[in-house]
Parts: sequence; C-alpha cells; structure tokens
Amino acid sequence: MPSPFAPHLTEIKVRGYHLDLYGHVNNARYLEFLEEARWGLTETHGSIQAFSEAGLAFVIVNININYRRAALMGEVLVIETALKKLGSRSGVIHQRVMLKGSDTVIADADVTFVLFDTAKGTAISMDEAARELFATVPVWSAEA
Repeated sequence: MPSPFAPHLTEIKVRGYHLDLYGHVNNARYLEFLEEARWGLTETHGSIQAFSEAGLAFVIVNININYRRAALMGEVLVIETALKKLGSRSGVIHQRVMLKGSDTVIADADVTFVLFDTAKGTAISMDEAARELFATVPVWSAEA
C-alpha cells in the first residue's frame, strides 16, 4: 500500500442549503460530505467497475463521527480520506474534515465497511482477492 501518507482530498464549499436554523452546517450534512469524499476516493484510487465485475458491493455498516467545530456559510472544507484498517471481515476508513488553509479540525470519523457478495446476499471475508481491490488506496498514517 502507498506510503508516505497522502490522503485523498475533497473540497466542499459550505452553501446556504447546508445550514440549519442556527446558521451552521447541520450534523446530518456531514454524513453527505463524508460520502462525497469516499466516492472521490473510490474514483481516484479504486474502481467501482472492478467491484461490480467481482460481484461485490462496498457497504457501510457503522459511522462514528466527532463534531469538533461548527462549519459556517462560505467556508471551504477539505476532507481527508484514507484507509485506516483492513481486517479479516471488515475495514475502516478514517476521514477528517478540515477548514481549508488551517489546521482547524471541523469533524473526524471512522467509517466501518464490509464487502457484500451481491449474488450470495451476504458479507464476505477479506481474502487476498478482496484485499487486492484496496492495493492503491492511501493508508492513514498513525502520525496524521
């Protein structure tokens, strides 16, 4: 897997429709921001076609998110996304939402996923062939 640490980056500008009645990004919107960044990671470092050809789906089973600071109208957020862990039955992608141009953390999340065999209708173990699908995905550095 790639080294040194270089997460996939996604920029999102906070728009009015992202805000709640308190004038900051609604907590549920962060899940959409994180999903957008994971799609970007997959498009850049993976292949939805390869998953489809293998009869696999990438399924989110848990998201643990920490909200650190409110994001406000007009701010530009940078979402860092990388693989944190690849276990025998699941994996974890770590994502960090930063205020662009600063070291301010807006939110961070660990997103647990499984590979789902679409023909069998069940999650599968991460065998060598499944692990190969993640060979080019950036890995989260312990120092990050």
